[in-house]
Amino acid sequence: MNINSTVISGFQALNDLSYLLQGKEKALLVTDKNIEGIPAVQTLIAQLKQQIASLSIVNTVPPEPSQHDVAAIVAALPSTDVDLVIGVGGGSVLDVAKLLSILCVEGAPTLEALLAGEKPQTRTTSLLIPTTAGTGSEATPNAILAIPEKETKVGIISPVMLPDYVALVPELTTSMPPHIASSTGIDALCHLIECFTATVSNPVSDNYALIGMKKLFASLETTIAEPDNLEARLNMLWASYYGGASIAHAGTHLVHAMSYPLGGKYHLPHGVANAILLAPCMRFVRPAAVSKFAQAYDLLPDADTSLDDEAKSHALVAYFAALVKRLKLPASLEELGIGPDHLPYLVEAALDVQRLMKNVPMKVGADDVRNVYLTLFPALNH
Repeated sequence: MNINSTVISGFQALNDLSYLLQGKEKALLVTDKNIEGIPAVQTLIAQLKQQIASLSIVNTVPPEPSQHDVAAIVAALPSTDVDLVIGVGGGSVLDVAKLLSILCVEGAPTLEALLAGEKPQTRTTSLLIPTTAGTGSEATPNAILAIPEKETKVGIISPVMLPDYVALVPELTTSMPPHIASSTGIDALCHLIECFTATVSNPVSDNYALIGMKKLFASLETTIAEPDNLEARLNMLWASYYGGASIAHAGTHLVHAMSYPLGGKYHLPHGVANAILLAPCMRFVRPAAVSKFAQAYDLLPDADTSLDDEAKSHALVAYFAALVKRLKLPASLEELGIGPDHLPYLVEAALDVQRLMKNVPMKVGADDVRNVYLTLFPALNH
């Protein structure tokens, strides 16, 4: 799979998009109401209105959208006849924009057909602009939708969804509240470390993962401490992009498989679900990934490179646990009101995500998944 997108990046990279907009007459901007209010986005909308004859704005994308939300958005569109789809927002917004870039093509498969596995052949021109540094949706061939009837999430996956253009613009991420910057940053970290250790990892995905982790380790906590540090913000956008590129060439595994039911049934934000699971899942896979963990550990700004690989691998897991704590993210399901009586459901639902479970670098059975979930109920462990 190739990443065919043209990436523009840097402070004020949106100030002159006229060369991208030439010849475009009907555009659809996909966002949410919060993002729409950001000054830089208002400037972008003004620029689009100046240059494009017809601009429709969809600002109703909810967090963690379901297939019903997307169907409602499509039904409410004044027209699906557009020659440019622009997504501005977090992962949910970008996923919906990717789907709309396919659904706004005459003769395209319906959303139901896409969910049933039909592969799209083409899409309209697309530009994706992330406002969080986490999902890397702008670099993945995936669109994730909640399926409320089944209390889970599914991915519609096709390289056709990769956009023509991506803009990584640090000033768009400065309005993220600290807890969002933290949880989306951990989501990016999960993408990087999971793809790096997956059974389907390869030199291309490894290269993206190593570059991304180096940027993330150096910048994530800086963006929380110094919200207006645009250099750190841009580094996080690139770390997130490289996480998405890693997914496009490899795939996530245990953290994501186990977090899907937490998002699908209990509506935990995706980054929060991943943060809770990061250290416990990595502790479980560590024995199968010692040398990869050691390589990742060496990228930490204060890594002790005199340790042997085994010690480095343990130190990386300890770093993950401490990082989630420092970022003030939840470390247990109990503090989120989810009790151990939900264990049977969680175990079954996680094992059901075979698309990701097959990427885990060791054999995983129901008892293993149950034991990892059990660590999220500290009251049971005393």
